[in-house]
Amino acid sequence: MSTTLNARDLLDTMLGYLGFVFEIEEQERDGHLVLQIYTHEADRLIGKRDQVMDDLQYLLNRMLQTADPQARRVIVDVEHHRAMRDDALIEKMKHLAEAVKATGRPIQTEPLNSYDRYVVHNIFKDDPEVATWSPPDDAKVKRITLRLRKKNA
Repeated sequence: MSTTLNARDLLDTMLGYLGFVFEIEEQERDGHLVLQIYTHEADRLIGKRDQVMDDLQYLLNRMLQTADPQARRVIVDVEHHRAMRDDALIEKMKHLAEAVKATGRPIQTEPLNSYDRYVVHNIFKDDPEVATWSPPDDAKVKRITLRLRKKNA
């Protein structure tokens, strides 16, 4: 797969220019290519509030999709940090969904970046009771509204 090869090579080059000593392992998760980075400088590569890791993922995906609009999404993870963060986000959203089901009232999440919004929308895309909505603007962080799904009458 050339996309896999290109994604790994691009990330390898980016991290090399940034001066990191690292290893990259390719994995599959939910139909996405995950590039797992192992380094002694994980905290520096993750960044404050995961900003460096998120920015690397964003840049990598933009470059891949510029070269090939059909390129599949690549997830950049550092020492399984993103996977653990995703698990915590999923649990939190499930608790919010239970509150929506119990009260019937919509609930807004805290502001989320585009990757986290993608995760949340995917959690509920096939849920028969809870739907998600986020405003269609270009803001970097947005709140998602969880609400009861309208019944087809």
